[in-house]
Amino acid sequence: MNAILTHLPFVVAVAVAIAGLAVVLWRRNLIQILMGMALVESAVNLFLVALGYRHDAVAPIYTGLPDGGEGVRMVLPTVQALTLTAIVIGLATTAMMLSLVIVIHRHYGTTDVRDVRRLRE
Repeated sequence: MNAILTHLPFVVAVAVAIAGLAVVLWRRNLIQILMGMALVESAVNLFLVALGYRHDAVAPIYTGLPDGGEGVRMVLPTVQALTLTAIVIGLATTAMMLSLVIVIHRHYGTTDVRDVRRLRE
C-alpha cells in the first residue's frame, strides 16, 4: 500500500497528461484545445513537484528549522522554483493564445478548426 501511495502523484500526472493530449488531438474547438494544453501543463508541473518531494522532509525555509537545522532533510527548492517559473510562463502563454483565439473568432466568426481552415481558402 505504501508503494502505491509513493507513486500516486506520478500516475496522476501521467493520467492528466494523457487526458490533455486526448483533448488536444481529438477536439476541434480552439478553446477546448487550449484547455487541453493547460491540462498538459498542469501535469508537467505536478510531475516536477512530485519529483522534488522527499519523505519526512521540511520546507526549504531556514528560519523555522527544528533542532537548529542539524541533520534535517529538506525538500528540493530548485524544483519548486522551476515549477513556479513554469506556472508564470504558462499563464502568459495561455493568455496570449486565448487572445489569438478571440481575434480568430472575430475574424472568422467561429472557433472550429475545420471551419477556419475552410474559410481561409
